[in-house]
Amino acid sequence: MKRNFLLLGFILFSWSAIFAQVKDSATVADSAAVAHVDSVKPRTTVTKIPVKVVVPDTARVPPDSMSATRPVPVLDSAWKKIVRSLGGKSFREFAFSHHPFFAFDAVPVVANSNIKRFEGKELLFYSLIGILLLFAFLKTIFAKYVYDLFRLFFRRTLKQRQITEQLSQTPLPSLVFNVFFIFTAGLYLAFVLQHYGMQLKENFWMLTVYCSAGLGAIYILKFLSLKFTGWVLNLSAATDSYIFIVFIINKVIGIFLLPFLVLLAFTDDGIYQVAVILSLCGIGCLFFYRFILTFYVVYN
Repeated sequence: MKRNFLLLGFILFSWSAIFAQVKDSATVADSAAVAHVDSVKPRTTVTKIPVKVVVPDTARVPPDSMSATRPVPVLDSAWKKIVRSLGGKSFREFAFSHHPFFAFDAVPVVANSNIKRFEGKELLFYSLIGILLLFAFLKTIFAKYVYDLFRLFFRRTLKQRQITEQLSQTPLPSLVFNVFFIFTAGLYLAFVLQHYGMQLKENFWMLTVYCSAGLGAIYILKFLSLKFTGWVLNLSAATDSYIFIVFIINKVIGIFLLPFLVLLAFTDDGIYQVAVILSLCGIGCLFFYRFILTFYVVYN
């Protein structure tokens, strides 16, 4: 039994030794074959071959089938025409020339209309204010003269000869009030002539100047002729009394016309007509009163 176990162990050991030797020889043969192959393999040389990269032309590439259905955008080239039409102008000038509210380059529109003439009365207003202020100034400075003038005119005193001598001895206020009468009477005559359509000049102020100058010339000639007649006929006392009465009445007329000048300047139609009639009646009454005084003086 013991001999059998030893025999079996010897057989197993011998088998394993043989199997290991065969495996080692196979491994050596494989390594030798690999070495032989490596030694026989030829040496390869790497050569760089230039590669030409071809970039496809995008212009020749057919469009995508998806883009064929999309609308092709139209480029706005109107600005090019606008820039060409500027002709060297700035954008501001171009905007003003084409703006509907400015349109400097547009054809002008001619609107035919009548000439509007403004006929204001500002100058007449200030002139009347000046005349009224002048009368107030003269009445303040020559208060005694104005008082004696109205006393003599209405014959409210028995000392008429004394008052007449006093008025005759004050030539400065007499001259000033005579000039005042020339201005007021000339303006009144211009209103009356314009009312009845008998004006010689279309300009109202030139008509006023002519009327005032005419009145001044008439009374100067009358004064000189009366003085000359009294000296020639030896009637100086009578002519001097007549001249005194004439100029006294003229001074009163110059003051009497002041309210009527205001009415004639700033009223129309009915009131204007009434003012003209009343003023003419008043002047007629004053002239009639002058005639009575003259007759009384000459008769005495």
